[in-house]
Amino acid sequence: MADDKEQVRVITTIGHVDHGKTTYVDSLLVANNIISPRMAGKIRYMDSREDEQQRGITMESSAVSLRFKMTKAGQGSVENYVINLIDTPGHVDFSTEVSTASRLCDGALVLVDVVEGVCTQTVTVLRQAWLDRLRPILVINKCDRLITELKLAPIEAYHHLVQLVEQVNAVMGSFFAAERMEDDMRWRDERERRLKERKERGADEGESAAASHTEDGTEDEAFKEKDDEDLYFLPDRGNVLFASAIDGWAFRVGKFAQLYGAKLGVKEANLRRVLWGDFYLDPKTKRVISHKHLRGRNLKPLFVQFVLDNIWAVYQNVVIEPNQEKVTKIVDTLGLKIPPRDLKSKDTRYLLSLIFSQWLSLSTATFQAVVEVVPPPSLAQRQRIPKMLYPDLSYDATTDIKPKNKLEEDLYSCDDGPNATIIAYVSKMFAVKKKELPENKRKALTAEEMRAAGKAAREARAAAAAAGASTEVVSIPLEVPAPAANETPAPEEEKAEDDGDEEILLGFARLYSGTISRGTKLFCVLPKYNTALSPSHPSNVKHLAVVDAASLYVMMGRELVPVETVKAGNVFAVAGLAGIVGRNATICGPGLGLGRTVDLQGADAEKECLVNLAGISGQAAPIVRVALEPENPADLPKLVSGLRLLNQADPCVETFQQTTGEYVILTAGELHLERCLKDLRERFAKIEIQASQPIVPYREMAVKAPDMAPPKTPNAKRGTILGSTAQNLVTFTVRAVPLPQAITDFLLTNVSILRRFHREGQQRKGGDTAPQPAEGSEQEAAADDAVVTDEISRQATVKPEDFWKALDALCKKAGGEWVDIADKIWAFGPHRVGPNILVDRMTGAASLRKKSQKLNLLRVDQTATPEIGTPTASIAGEIRYLRDFDDCFDTAFQIAANQGPLCAEPMQGMAFFVESIQLGGEGSTADADVVQYKAATIRGALITAVKEAYRSGLLDWSPRLMLAMYSCDIQAATDVLGKVYAVVARRKGRIVSEEMKEGTSFFTIRAMLPVVESFGFADEIRKRTSGAASPQLIFSGYEVLDQDPFWVPTTEEELEDLGEKADRANVARLYMDAVRKRKGMFVDQKIVEFAEKQRTLKK
Repeated sequence: MADDKEQVRVITTIGHVDHGKTTYVDSLLVANNIISPRMAGKIRYMDSREDEQQRGITMESSAVSLRFKMTKAGQGSVENYVINLIDTPGHVDFSTEVSTASRLCDGALVLVDVVEGVCTQTVTVLRQAWLDRLRPILVINKCDRLITELKLAPIEAYHHLVQLVEQVNAVMGSFFAAERMEDDMRWRDERERRLKERKERGADEGESAAASHTEDGTEDEAFKEKDDEDLYFLPDRGNVLFASAIDGWAFRVGKFAQLYGAKLGVKEANLRRVLWGDFYLDPKTKRVISHKHLRGRNLKPLFVQFVLDNIWAVYQNVVIEPNQEKVTKIVDTLGLKIPPRDLKSKDTRYLLSLIFSQWLSLSTATFQAVVEVVPPPSLAQRQRIPKMLYPDLSYDATTDIKPKNKLEEDLYSCDDGPNATIIAYVSKMFAVKKKELPENKRKALTAEEMRAAGKAAREARAAAAAAGASTEVVSIPLEVPAPAANETPAPEEEKAEDDGDEEILLGFARLYSGTISRGTKLFCVLPKYNTALSPSHPSNVKHLAVVDAASLYVMMGRELVPVETVKAGNVFAVAGLAGIVGRNATICGPGLGLGRTVDLQGADAEKECLVNLAGISGQAAPIVRVALEPENPADLPKLVSGLRLLNQADPCVETFQQTTGEYVILTAGELHLERCLKDLRERFAKIEIQASQPIVPYREMAVKAPDMAPPKTPNAKRGTILGSTAQNLVTFTVRAVPLPQAITDFLLTNVSILRRFHREGQQRKGGDTAPQPAEGSEQEAAADDAVVTDEISRQATVKPEDFWKALDALCKKAGGEWVDIADKIWAFGPHRVGPNILVDRMTGAASLRKKSQKLNLLRVDQTATPEIGTPTASIAGEIRYLRDFDDCFDTAFQIAANQGPLCAEPMQGMAFFVESIQLGGEGSTADADVVQYKAATIRGALITAVKEAYRSGLLDWSPRLMLAMYSCDIQAATDVLGKVYAVVARRKGRIVSEEMKEGTSFFTIRAMLPVVESFGFADEIRKRTSGAASPQLIFSGYEVLDQDPFWVPTTEEELEDLGEKADRANVARLYMDAVRKRKGMFVDQKIVEFAEKQRTLKK
């Protein structure tokens, strides 16, 4: 680790899958002599898992610390830099690993395949880097493909590179535009709030004066427009690298500006500015001219003439058409030192890497770019930490904010002094076998220790010979001391072997301020800790613990190196957090130099050093659900323990026990599921496990179709159901209606606000004093397994205080019976936060907005006996029924919305109107007193009756299933395009778009594919195309399958087309029956479909 924090850089590699991130890191490892140059790109050192090596993709992020010496220009002094690098996966199933890594870093190497260009995950990781305020460096990788695969001329390659840089800049520009719009809206809201406050105070100034002055009379700040010039990738600024990781070369424009500046006698800075872009060298005047001075001449741009032509010449003479004479001339011209034996080598790739490693060294170009572009932690944290502490800050405000206390001052400056507050953020936990920890490995002896051991052995033999001992000499092992005579090591060895396979959880962390020493006791602040409250507050006690930093390690890819201390600005691994930290946490404590003890009793005294930095949002929503059970039932405790370890070690998986008793894991995709099952069987549970077929979520809804059956209730609106309890003690009327699509979308988008309303309502009632789960946390996912995990995490479009106004506006826009619906909404569901509503059509007394007013009215006039027939008596009576039975109607609504009539899946986009509630009915003599007396008895029966009425109301319309859908991106060449289309069509997918990459023969195909049909899709498409196409599947929400599951052919045309027995399968019915069969529900299925057909069995 570096002694000076100014010489530390923390970066990560991000990009789309198979764009060369791990191969690129291999070339950087060569510079530190960690691997051989011949093995770079083949060994994939950072992929330490066996399945990573077999599949050729990264599944877990891993870190390495690299050293780099750099000479300062003009000074001659050499500085040692330490670069902490984190290699991340590119597959969409493991995108959460990117989120955890980017939180710890200050910069990012964004790798883009020069042929494939900007892909879906490229946009995703760029957005993650933007949100985390990382300083990106664009690496255009695999440039050798332009020469060897596409066979482009240098001028064609130049135009291709220009377009690629523009594509990436367009993505960055879209992020900037979106953020500026948010800043503008925030500024306008603040301005309106200030105006309103001044008007409420009764200020004498008019509106214009109030708008232009603040409270203290100073001029109000106008909205500042920010220049976005610094955000883009421009080669002449040094934040773009052109590279080929497999051949080991990379360069920036400045490298060639330096080479040619000395030859041409031009200043390096001037040449760097014109080496990229439409600038040309006039052969007559030897001056650089722009495009408008070409005058029809066919000149090459400077980048082609000075850069690309030379690289093309090396490939042409070394790989494409080997020519030893020209290669020798190129080597002499460049002044490279390559032995004659290597020049005559038949391995052209090895010769190519030798030439480029000396001429355009990948490691040198990368390290120089990182040092120059990525700021040191002391500068980076001043920009990034304010956003982590105050997420609502705008983009500009993070650069101007001042520290408010010593804690923030230490964080902003990355203070590593002995008195600085210790703040470290643990972004994830990862598992390591106990025997692989450095302290448990057998230590190899040094040469001096081996000589000393040999000398001791010789002296022992000489002494034995002198004493006349036996000629048998007992050999003493060099590494392990000889056991004593009375030892019985066999049982100990077996126990040690068993302990060695035990998995130890380590924290993957970064130290933001202070210095940590091994054995230091520190506070561990869990994600749900509220810094606004004191540490001793009941809500915070469960989320604050004391941990012992038992061991500290520097991560070196597959290896861990133990260290005694870690200074601020470094990435490290820490032991001692197992059993306390779930996935992420903040480690805090007073500076070591202050000499203060850390314990929970004195936590209030140390409140100023406690902070909560947790807050990672995963990009891939877990959607694939699988139920697990051990093959041997006696191994169930091992399965439960293994699931607990897996839940901590994998940041994207969710594990919980369903109400049915099944143990379930949720994963981001098929590949992620395979990895989790492999880890459970081989590492965490170490038992044989049976996994169910993937459980795919559906949604149920209803639509208005032209050929629906007559309504179930005559002379009433469609969806109306009359219901009653046993003996007609209570009768009721409910009506089901499909919600307008605009209202459904609004509720789905703002589900976080509904969840907040629900939490506040619970706290107001006092019925739930326990602290509520943080939004999006794994605890909430486990408790709410139907809603949270199966939906895409969306950002709310309105503020909580504006929610009802926006909903009211949408209802009025929908017209008809929806105009006044917002004031009569009784509840949302399922789980009180879903996209279905229960509406009180009687008095609106159960309205979420007005319920408190109605209840207050009843409390005031409880003792009065209003006269029969008066409006007051009517209202009081209805409110009384609501008070008695509103929880029954609400509970029934929540159950029905969570388990629809088709296959007990959650409903979406349904509104249920409670039209009337009456005491008794025809043939019933029940009155209010009888109902009141039997209220407890009939409550359960009423819930069941109302629930069935809701379900029947949905079936009165034309029911539909909504399928969970994947957005599928496939890159394929022209010759396999037909095979890709065939596989997508066979899996009931549909092609959304098809674009050809300009200058290549590759097509980018975007398709929508049902999740239920996606299992085995990636393997099938690779087999059909011989590996030429590979899909990326991203969950994109739910889509209606426009087919009635209960439809049968009835008209003459349908019978002619399909036959009496509907020979064409009803796809919706097949999906519905499969889910019902899995859940053990009744399935209306014939055992023998065609009894009249003769069947014979042949021997």
